[in-house]
Amino acid sequence: MEFLGDPIINKKFRTTNLVGKFTQSVRRIVQDVKDEGAPSGMSREEVIETNERLRALRLRLEDSYETAKQSLVTLMKKYSDSKTHRNIFQRYTMLKLMIKEVIRLERQYWTLIDIPKQEKQETVPSYVMRACTIMEKTQKSGEGVKTSAKLAEEAAEKRERMERLENMTTAQIEHENNQNVNDLYRLLKKYLGLRQLIRALKDDYESSKMYPIFPRYTMLKDMIKGIMHDPDYMEVCHEVNLIN
Repeated sequence: MEFLGDPIINKKFRTTNLVGKFTQSVRRIVQDVKDEGAPSGMSREEVIETNERLRALRLRLEDSYETAKQSLVTLMKKYSDSKTHRNIFQRYTMLKLMIKEVIRLERQYWTLIDIPKQEKQETVPSYVMRACTIMEKTQKSGEGVKTSAKLAEEAAEKRERMERLENMTTAQIEHENNQNVNDLYRLLKKYLGLRQLIRALKDDYESSKMYPIFPRYTMLKDMIKGIMHDPDYMEVCHEVNLIN
């Protein structure tokens, strides 16, 4: 090729070639950094998979937490409103109905995710990942039927998540995972506290059925007051703005 003898063309050719090699080198360096294993020793694929599992748990847990929290806050609002009724028989009926609305969550087992307590020797990461496994084995009611639009929406959201993770190093993703684990652990503790209150309310309500109306009326009020002053409820009740 005769044009290669031209010094100007040769210079441009060498410059272009160097730029191309430099770009390739930068890409290789970036890819090498991304492909480096996480501090924990997990592969990039494992770290990304963990990120997805934690995200799924957070979505399901937040839903159950908000449901449990809102049910108890609504109970307190209705209890407060019931004080305007002076007729004991009317109020007795109201107390029974408002408690039933809460404890039905225990009967509808699919409404709230069922996560056991942390074992004594279980570390925080192990416990959170065990919660992931439990959640994955239980399907929320209605999740089995999805429209084409819903499936397309979920696929698009996943592509966006994968693109975001692709621009992060493995170590950065694992750091995010560690933060997610800590956040989920705190949420799990708050959720389990509320769940225990609902279970105790159900047991106490069922046990009170054997009593006549007047002593049971007092028992129902005490059940609600007990939740109102419980530390687990008091910790989260301020998160909800009641709409009158």
